[in-house]
Amino acid sequence: MTEQDFRDIGARLASAFRLSTRPLAVYGSEVLPAGIPPMNGVNRCFAVSLFRMATGNAVSAIYVSADTSEGCCMGGLYHTGFIPVPDDIGYFVSTGRKDVRGGAAEYLKASPDLVERCTAAAGPIHPPGKYLVVQACEALPDPGPGVRSICCFGTGEQIRNMAALIHFDRDDPFSPVIVPWGSSCSTFITFPAGLAENTPHDTAFMGPQDPTQNHSMPPEMMALGIPADMAARMVNNLDASFITRRPQVAFPNHEGGLKR
Repeated sequence: MTEQDFRDIGARLASAFRLSTRPLAVYGSEVLPAGIPPMNGVNRCFAVSLFRMATGNAVSAIYVSADTSEGCCMGGLYHTGFIPVPDDIGYFVSTGRKDVRGGAAEYLKASPDLVERCTAAAGPIHPPGKYLVVQACEALPDPGPGVRSICCFGTGEQIRNMAALIHFDRDDPFSPVIVPWGSSCSTFITFPAGLAENTPHDTAFMGPQDPTQNHSMPPEMMALGIPADMAARMVNNLDASFITRRPQVAFPNHEGGLKR
């Protein structure tokens, strides 16, 4: 599969699901891509950086590496495999401790031990190369490196429809689309790109369920992290599925209000 294919895949998904955002491709590189700024030049947070790139045109790509870690979120660097799990993350994410970050806590998990068990369940995280690059599909180089996953931002209706298309050619009613626990960048990058060793295969990740990003995303906005092969299958299934054959069902006219 060529990068030209993923430019087309991104464009076709954006068109079919009426996205006002740009699908983003995730890939690794051993050579620093020319003309691509480091992530910390956009924002210290991976999730914020990706959302700004998807909803605007000022930046079409960012990269991160072990050499550009200064000014980046430590959690994001861990979730992309560039640093080991921070020692204090279990307390910070759960109940806090007076000698850890001044007692600051996010209360996202019931206990530090539970955070550690979740981290262990995901397995070690490996970066996809010396550089991790996120680039708008429309801006992918030709020829270019192999895309591992794409991330799409959309309204609840758009993301629900995308999930329905993923189920179109699957006989498993439960696991093709899941909402994972973890940081927003895990939903956008880590899991769909397969960076965590125990990531379920052939699975898309919906979210984010991380409330710490609610300040940076509109209430109606969601995201779907999609492995590359799955994104290609979605495009191949467009014409046979409801999204093309019954667009009035996928996107009903809401001007008169919702029917009850």
